[in-house]
Amino acid sequence: MKKTNLLATGLLFSCGLFAQTTTWPEVKTEAKPFTRWWWMGNAVDQQNLTYNLEKYAKAGLGGVEITPIYGVKGNEARNLQYLSPQWMAQLKHTEAENKRLGMETDMNNGTGWPFGGPTVSAEDAATKVIVQEYKLKGGESLAEKIKVNDPKQVKFARLSRLMAFSNDGKKLDITTNVKADGSLNWTAPQGEWRLIGLFVGKTLQMVKRAAPGGQGYVMDHFSKKAVDNYFKRFDDAFKSTKTAFPKAFFNDSYEVYDADWTPGLLEAFYKMHGYKLEMYLPEFLGGGNDETRARIFTDYRVTIAEMLHTNFTQNWTNWAHSHGALTRNQAHGSPGNLIDLYATVDIPECESFGISEFNIKGLRKDSLIKKNDSNLSTLKYASSAAHISGKPLTSSETLTWLTEHFRTSLSQCKPDIDLMFLGGVNHMFFHGTPYSPQDAAWPGWLFYASVNMSPTNTIWKDANAMFSYITRCQSFLQYGKPDNDFLLYLPIYDIWNDQRKSPYIAFSIHNLEKQAPKFIDMVHQITGSGYDVDYISDNFIKSTTSENGLLKTAGGSTYKAIIVPDVHLLPADVLEKLIKLAENGATVVFTGQYPEDVPGLANLEKRRAIFKTLAAKLPKPASFGQVSVLNYGKGRIITGSDYNKTLSACGVKAEEFKADLGGKCIRRKNETGNHYFFSNLQGKDIDRWVTLGVDAQSAMLFDPMTGKSGLAKIRKQDGKTQVYLQLASGESTILKTFDKTDVKAEPWSYFTADQLSLNIDKGWSLSFTESEPAISGTFNIDRLCSWTELDNPNAKVNAGSGKYSVTFDLPATETKRWVLDLGDVRESARVTINGQSVGTLWAVPYRTEVGQYLRPGKNTLEVEVTNLPANRIADYDRRGVEWRKFEEINMVDIKYQKTKYGHWAPMPSGLLGPVRLIPGK
Repeated sequence: MKKTNLLATGLLFSCGLFAQTTTWPEVKTEAKPFTRWWWMGNAVDQQNLTYNLEKYAKAGLGGVEITPIYGVKGNEARNLQYLSPQWMAQLKHTEAENKRLGMETDMNNGTGWPFGGPTVSAEDAATKVIVQEYKLKGGESLAEKIKVNDPKQVKFARLSRLMAFSNDGKKLDITTNVKADGSLNWTAPQGEWRLIGLFVGKTLQMVKRAAPGGQGYVMDHFSKKAVDNYFKRFDDAFKSTKTAFPKAFFNDSYEVYDADWTPGLLEAFYKMHGYKLEMYLPEFLGGGNDETRARIFTDYRVTIAEMLHTNFTQNWTNWAHSHGALTRNQAHGSPGNLIDLYATVDIPECESFGISEFNIKGLRKDSLIKKNDSNLSTLKYASSAAHISGKPLTSSETLTWLTEHFRTSLSQCKPDIDLMFLGGVNHMFFHGTPYSPQDAAWPGWLFYASVNMSPTNTIWKDANAMFSYITRCQSFLQYGKPDNDFLLYLPIYDIWNDQRKSPYIAFSIHNLEKQAPKFIDMVHQITGSGYDVDYISDNFIKSTTSENGLLKTAGGSTYKAIIVPDVHLLPADVLEKLIKLAENGATVVFTGQYPEDVPGLANLEKRRAIFKTLAAKLPKPASFGQVSVLNYGKGRIITGSDYNKTLSACGVKAEEFKADLGGKCIRRKNETGNHYFFSNLQGKDIDRWVTLGVDAQSAMLFDPMTGKSGLAKIRKQDGKTQVYLQLASGESTILKTFDKTDVKAEPWSYFTADQLSLNIDKGWSLSFTESEPAISGTFNIDRLCSWTELDNPNAKVNAGSGKYSVTFDLPATETKRWVLDLGDVRESARVTINGQSVGTLWAVPYRTEVGQYLRPGKNTLEVEVTNLPANRIADYDRRGVEWRKFEEINMVDIKYQKTKYGHWAPMPSGLLGPVRLIPGK
């Protein structure tokens, strides 16, 4: 726990120092982007570790998370066994080098995913239930033996229960009648009997994408004994080699397939619910009353959720804390309440998977994409858990497979990075960066499912500009505290109740739209109305208090009201807590009928009676369809199905930027007021006064692209605070407000463009500063176009950078302010004017102010453009160059199919323009 407290204290302390200033926050290491560092085959050595880490540090990464995976063909002699003394020596070297370079070291608690490996015995391996049935009539004995039929399970499966159910409702546990050899010493009484044998089997799942020394069974996450045994391997490795523990341990998304059981489940179920699951096997397995079956499913799901939470997630975090380390966890994919699982660790982590559809002007779209499964509602599970539990950081697995390999640009990355920030992420991890030795032939060592954020990719040349953008954004997003408007109850029991096909259900990001469509729709309606929410679970409602009319969660975050969706099922103790919160001054909002019943089967009638008594205390609105504001105790209960009207009745101001202008933002609070991250992820520009959801006396604007800042224009209109914002399609900005202070600073440099612009479309020349294959000479260009159109065969297949140069006359004018617009850039550009570096343009719109670099008369503009590696890799495939040299899955396309890229047409490269100088004031 010590390191956890230090992290929180350090972040809050830095916030306090910054609160009274008008400058950018101090950059902490955590504010820089981190990356998942794939150790392929564990084939690392000290020289190349240092080589890679120095490249990362120079570019602006703040840390690495070591995740070993499968190796490289022909490189087996260099492989190291995971956690061996030799491997630990490389970890120790990495930690020392990162300390020297000002970086941090995280590591996965396994290789590949999920947790498992050679020390996981069959007994500790992930477990599933196997059911076999038999029929007997009165007076008959079973001739066959009670043994599992699946030949793969013969060595592993153990009989847990043999239950007998008669056609007239009798239930008998005859497990003790089964002899050691499987024969059954039991004669069926009168009637017809259904015998159900419950076997504890094994999923036989092996660690996916395992590295040397990491192969083996996936462990049973529901078993404390299995989890404890698993971490003993790490205790031994660190202790025997005297290696320091990393800053944090990481666990990837829960992908333990078919693991729906554990040896102690029936006992845990009985202890938790007071009845025996085995007595309801006919209903559990699909017979009987459908409502009863759904309730039993709920109790089963509650049981495995609690076992996962206690025996793995909390147990793992306690283990890490005992060694002074933090835990970073992706809870999605788990069979439990994601809020509780995320909140149990130190750094909850969400995940993007694919590319989002944004209609941003000028943003290149690729036909070969993977649609993003992680919309704003999905990203919020991790940040909500962090906010309500008081965790300062929310991390993200970022840029997982946006487009096909070698085709993703920095500009395509930015909108999904912004979406992460809007979802509450403030500690970004790329997915990812493969370790690649200096002598590896291009394209270096690669991982199959990520944007290759490493020095072997051409986009690395200008990636430092993107890293700086992320760092500036995160310096603000880690500062202060969350300031979302409402708590939104996660209706886990209604979601479970709708899923009745099988008992086991896991909340994967790929399935959430199907599993919780009503909840997702509600989140989007609320945020689209100009508000923001954090999700809250039953457990966190129980620990929430009411103070001065606000709701305060266990982590110290405050909210104006709690929203209960149109739910049918709600535990009685949760309803009781909601009523008490309202009595003590809080606002509770019901967006439909009041809840009508309790979930689960255990003690059902007793719990229903308690629930009915509590429900009778709720004031009755005139109509649930219309908005009703009902005073209750010191607080209020508000009902109504129209989100806009119902939430407005709470007295909370909507953010006009989201509600009316189509933009997106997230707000945090600090000692002087608030600060916002605004992002214009739409096809229109915003240039107008914008009403804020908070009051302010003054405000500062900060541009995370350039680092510039200035005093914003601010005014009062109808008693509300307005700020003037200029955001082109695709742009983002940060606003810091001051409640009671007129701060002094240079004014923000708003720009008003003239109608006419100066087109620079003649006299360009192009030469290549670096290219593979090499292209020599200088090309005079009549019109700006892709360099793949040059009369040079290498230009169609190269990867590299070309410098476009032009000399132009700037007429004498009183205009001192000019904006350079490069138009279409493929894919990033370094701009120099008259020998002075202007900066790097890496995302749309490719514009920057350049008036200070220009002079009347002759001016020289140089634009060094770097393209993608797609054309070069396609040429490799056409020529039969063998670069796919990776073990196991090797390289597959976005549909997980083996493919080659020789059929790709040349992707446009270079400066396509049109290039304009836009005068203004």
